[in-house]
Amino acid sequence: MQRFFILFLVILGGASLVGCQVDISGQTLPSAYYLQDDIQYFPAGPEFKLSKEAAALKAYKD
Repeated sequence: MQRFFILFLVILGGASLVGCQVDISGQTLPSAYYLQDDIQYFPAGPEFKLSKEAAALKAYKD
């Protein structure tokens, strides 16, 4: 019985040391290695989202 309790504590302790992203109440909390992670950069898009459609409508009207 004592072996199982010690094994349970070892497994529980090991699981708590593993870094992973978790989602709690809609928040994505970082892993333990977030400072070494590569950064994804998404440049800002156009202010007006329908610029191609507006140009097509203008060309159609002319």
